[in-house]
Amino acid sequence: MFNNITFEYPWVLAIIFIFIFCDMYCKAKNSSYYFVHLKIFKQLTYSTNTIVYISKYLALVLTLIALASPVKILNNQLLKKEGINIILDLDTSGSMRERGFNPNDLQQNRWNVVNNVVQDFIEKRVNDNIGLVVFGSSVLTASPLSFDKNSQKEIIKYIDIGIVGEQTAMFDSLATSINILKNSKAKSNIIILLTDGEDNASKIPPQIVLKLAKKYKIKIYTIGIGESNRQMLRTIAQETEAKSFLANSKDDLVEVYNTINKLEKSDIDKNTLILKDYLFFYPLFIGIIFLIFYIYLKNRD
Repeated sequence: MFNNITFEYPWVLAIIFIFIFCDMYCKAKNSSYYFVHLKIFKQLTYSTNTIVYISKYLALVLTLIALASPVKILNNQLLKKEGINIILDLDTSGSMRERGFNPNDLQQNRWNVVNNVVQDFIEKRVNDNIGLVVFGSSVLTASPLSFDKNSQKEIIKYIDIGIVGEQTAMFDSLATSINILKNSKAKSNIIILLTDGEDNASKIPPQIVLKLAKKYKIKIYTIGIGESNRQMLRTIAQETEAKSFLANSKDDLVEVYNTINKLEKSDIDKNTLILKDYLFFYPLFIGIIFLIFYIYLKNRD
């Protein structure tokens, strides 16, 4: 019955002991008079005085318990406050078929490696909103921003090279990613762009994309693999106050995503909602009853 019951202001209960001390040792000194044959009178009033005394103490104690605000903790809930929104912008152009990116399995093509590494990254970002954009000759939003990591990992498994064409529309994909993030009120919005080649299919100029990213305060981390346009990737990252990385192997790519994971930390799970049931009414109500009873007995004398 009393499980999970606590007080919001427990220090108030200390007043009870102060009152008891004062009641015992701080009484006013009055002149004393001696009367004979008062034994019978004392016997008649003893019972009433005891009830008055108990009523006074109960009224005080229950009122102070109410002031200490007893509460019962019903539940703790995690608040999904908006923290970091991440768009994974992935190159699925024809050049991603090239093999040899994984020294431990030379038959794996670049996309197979990226697919596995990105799934691991998604699993680590438990508290974040993640969206998926893939690009080739055109752009596809594979997943909107979502907390459903299992669904996103399943989606990536079914994405393959050339799903949206063989060329590389990198800046168009960034424009799509920015469009997803631009109205977000999260504390941080980032895009992680991965590509292995130069842009040869975009219709939106780079200057427009960078202007939009800066306008909406979106950081763009860039990852280049193979013979990608390293200078352009560095420029994109620098202009948006992010970082640019180069990966020449699977191990490099794993390290890059681990680094980004450390740079963009989310503290969402520190925000909890505590559900409480306030119980102060019960001791307060009973305390008032005893107070009324005490006043009635005192005034009856």
